[in-house]
Amino acid sequence: MLSLQEISDQIELQNLCFQYSNLLDQRDFDGMRDLFAEDAHIDYSAMGGGVGNLEETIEFLKGAMTSFKGYQHLNSNMHFTVDGDAATGRVMCFNPMELDLGDGSVHSFMLGLWYNDKYKRTDTGWCFQERVEEKSWMLNEPEFMKALRD
Repeated sequence: MLSLQEISDQIELQNLCFQYSNLLDQRDFDGMRDLFAEDAHIDYSAMGGGVGNLEETIEFLKGAMTSFKGYQHLNSNMHFTVDGDAATGRVMCFNPMELDLGDGSVHSFMLGLWYNDKYKRTDTGWCFQERVEEKSWMLNEPEFMKALRD
């Protein structure tokens, strides 16, 4: 049986992951400062994105995400392991996207990935210490993404 603290930790970590996706989908990249440790490491390279610290990642997202007309980050199959004030997690993400082709048309594609995370508990609650994407699959991948990986 889980203790009240263990239940609270699990719910707080789930909410952190949901907040991340909500901010990303609302294009509130600056709001991510509230979710990550100042010295966080973020690695989106498995899906063709950037790698860096929090400020570098926010700037990357502000530039890269303007190319997309629409997208959603849907999380499921969350598994967390808590060890005192540190935790690890693996979170599944289904990510449909629409790339604006600039001529009024869009290229729709879908991504399947996992987030492999490290978290730390602070005075204000849990935050991301590290977030690393792991590719699972891509459907109808745009040519520019293939070129980024080659």
